[in-house]
Parts: sequence; C-alpha cells; structure tokens
Amino acid sequence: MLPVSVMLLSFVVSLLFVQFLKWQWIRRQYPPGPTPYPFFGNLLQMNFSVHHELLKKMAKIHGNVFTLWLSSVPAVVLQGFQAVKEGLTAHADDVAGRPTSEGFYVLTRGNGVMFSNGWLWKQQRRFGLVTMRKMGVGKKDQEYRLQEEASHLVEYLHKTNGKPLDPKMPILYTVSNVIASVIFGHRFSEEDENFHCLIDSVDYITAFGNSIWFFIHEMFPWLSRRFLEPVKRVLSCIDLVNALLAKEVESHKGKRKSDENQDFIDYYLDVIDKTKGDADATYDEENLIQTIFDLFVAGSETTATTLRWALLFMVVYPDIQEKVQQELDAVLGRSHLMCYEDRKKLPYTNAVIHEIQRYGNIILIALPRQSVRDTQLLGYPVPKNTIILANIDSVLTDPAKWETPDQFNPGHFLDKDGNFVNREAFLPFSVGHRVCMGELLARMELFIVFSTLLQAFRFTLPEGVKEVNTKLVFGSTMKPHPYQLCAIPR
Repeated sequence: MLPVSVMLLSFVVSLLFVQFLKWQWIRRQYPPGPTPYPFFGNLLQMNFSVHHELLKKMAKIHGNVFTLWLSSVPAVVLQGFQAVKEGLTAHADDVAGRPTSEGFYVLTRGNGVMFSNGWLWKQQRRFGLVTMRKMGVGKKDQEYRLQEEASHLVEYLHKTNGKPLDPKMPILYTVSNVIASVIFGHRFSEEDENFHCLIDSVDYITAFGNSIWFFIHEMFPWLSRRFLEPVKRVLSCIDLVNALLAKEVESHKGKRKSDENQDFIDYYLDVIDKTKGDADATYDEENLIQTIFDLFVAGSETTATTLRWALLFMVVYPDIQEKVQQELDAVLGRSHLMCYEDRKKLPYTNAVIHEIQRYGNIILIALPRQSVRDTQLLGYPVPKNTIILANIDSVLTDPAKWETPDQFNPGHFLDKDGNFVNREAFLPFSVGHRVCMGELLARMELFIVFSTLLQAFRFTLPEGVKEVNTKLVFGSTMKPHPYQLCAIPR
C-alpha cells in the first residue's frame, strides 16, 4: 500500500494537471499569449508585477494583442499605438468597466470615480466634470489659483539662494495645494500635520497598486490582511485618508459657502440634499469621500512627478533649457504672469513640455479596464469581465509613430518651420471613455508652473556633480531617483 504522503502528492499533481488542461481549453476563447502555470498563471514569468519592458518582449512573440493570466484571471494586453487606440475606442462602451477583484475593492469599495462601474460611475464622473467646469477649471479663475501657487514655489526657491535642494517636496506641496483649493476651498501650510499624513498615505497607497504585495493579496486576501505587514499598512493608510477626508466633509457641513465661492465638497453636499429620495441617485458621503480621494490622487501624484522629471531633464539637457528661456524672454519677458493661452505663442516651450510627458511617461500601463460584455478587440474575441491592460509606454515610444522614440527630442512636436504640432500618438492621459477627467487641469498646471519656473531660474546640477541618474523608479507611477539641483535666479 502506498504511503499517505505519496497518495497526497499524486492527488495534488493530478489536480494541477487537470487545472492545466482546463486552462488550455479556456485559453481558446482569448487572444494568444504565454502558457500559464497552474495556480500562478503568468505571475511567475512577470515577477509579480506588470512591467512595460516585459510586455514589449512578450508582444514580439505573441503579437500586439495577447493574453496574460494573473493567477486565474485573464488580462488582454494592448501594445503599440494602433492596438491601444483601436482597442479602447472601436468598442469604447464594451471596455469602459473597471476590475472588481478583491484588491481593487479593498482600495475603493467600488465607490467614487476611478474604480466604480455602471450607472454609479457615469453619474459620479458626469458630476465631477460639470462641477469642475462650474468652478472655473480651464478658465481665468483656475489660472489665478495656478499663478498663486507657482509664485509660492518661486518664493521658496529664491530663499534657497542657489544652494542644492531636492525639489520633490516643494513641487508636491505646490501641486497638491492646487487640487486642495479646488476640492477643499483652501490651501494647506507646509507645517500642517494632516497634510503630511495625507500625502504620505496617498504615496504608499499608489505604490501598493503595482507591487508584489498587491498580487499576493489578490491570491490570498484573508491571509494577507492578517499576516502581511505591507497589506496591513495599506489598509491602515486607507483608513487614515478616509478619516481625514471625512473630517473635512464634516467641517464643510456647518459653513456652506455662497454659490460663487463654493468648492467641490460644497457642490457635492448640495447635490446630496437635492437628490434625497431619488432612487436613481448615487450621491452619498461614501461616494463623496472616495471621489475626493480619486481627485486628489489624480491631481497631485501624477502632475508633481511629471514636474520632477521636467526639472531633471532641464539640468540634463541645459541647451534645451536655454532655448526655452530664450523663447520666454523674447516673447513674454521676465515679469509676465503666465497664462495658459501663452502656450500658443511659445511653440518651443510647448513642445518641450509635451516631450517631457512623452519621454518621462509616468503611467506606463494605463489603469486597468474591464470588458462589460462579450466583445472583440482587433478581431480577437474577448469575453465579458476580462481585464484590459493598455501599455501607454508602447504608444509613446512606438517607432512607427516617433522619429527618435528613445531620445529626448522636442522636435517630435515641431514642424520644419518651428510651429507646434499635435501628434495622434501622444496619449499620456489615455483614450476612450475612461480618459483622465483632470486632463485640462493637468495641462494648465504643467504649462504655467514649468514656464514660471524657467522664467525665474536657471537650473543646474550642484557643483562637482557631473551626471545624474535618469532611470525610472518602477511603481504605479514612474518616479525619478532622488536628485538635487540648484535654482539660480535669472
């Protein structure tokens, strides 16, 4: 008679073999891709992270539309401009969902804008877009806020007297206060402990989203929450952020503002009151708090990281920095208050900002979509509830669309006469129904803050520093390695 251990091993091997055969049958419903392993799918081949370089290698073998298995969950990857553009727009309604797996549910409870679905998402997104327009996003009112925050940053940098500094925190304070003024109706001081807690917690939560711990939590949610310190910490950060935001909401209830001075929270509390008793309304405090979180993340983390890349590229490419400053001086002078409309008179500066976004692409893989019904992507069948991963990096470095994709080259956005030109493959804000709702605010912010800084300072490496690391730090957003520079008043 065989020992129990041998029988148990045989049983486990048989189960794995049956699962392997089952997967081979199911895979026929999806685009081709690497062979998944039992239980882990392709996570072992991926080193438990969705890395853009690995996706490029897989696309060379399996084509620009292929399937990865995240444990037992299928994900269709779109690679290159044509696949991403067509895949997210040809049947835009079909791929407008967000994953509803354990990890994403823990982060948002399915509320808010970023990871909600169906009618709830449509109503929250429409309200967000309409309200931001009411509050002047894209208009002069918002420009005044941006100019004010840019001036605070200039004042701070003047006080450094040209000494070396890491620009990370000053930039983050500036950008965070822009979105804070929209949401909360006030800015935070640098000494505010709640502000520090909010920024630190948001940073940890966003980093968790494309880490090994996220995927382990997807596979073992119950065990992870009880025994894995990174998972317990992210849950603690979520609770802390929700508590801080709930406190802000409570403070608004007692001091609602007049129509012309309302902030986002005021508008949302108004619509909660107006829709009480409406069965179709999705407005409540849980959705308000999550929407605030979504807007804060989208309006702080991404823009601040892009501006950190911007200053890094200016010290690495001083000739480009000098050409920007020559254009600013010749067209506007050094005392002009920057407006978003000025970009039309500054083609080279505008091209440099676009190239910073292209070359320093901070969202390599767009936030995952999910098919809401059976559909087709570029001729391949895609069943309902399939995750869709769009490799934005492969769009912004597509050799069929960019002359020198691996070089920092503002000429990508200039014609032979030096005029600014838009490029169809410039999709840093994604495309389709889930395109970033803060795109206009981000564009305004990047232009006004970047131009104001280069108008006021010449940025250099500290004395004795000959080179700086320009490789990215991999995460949910791709940050530069810590660096120092000197802001020399012009």
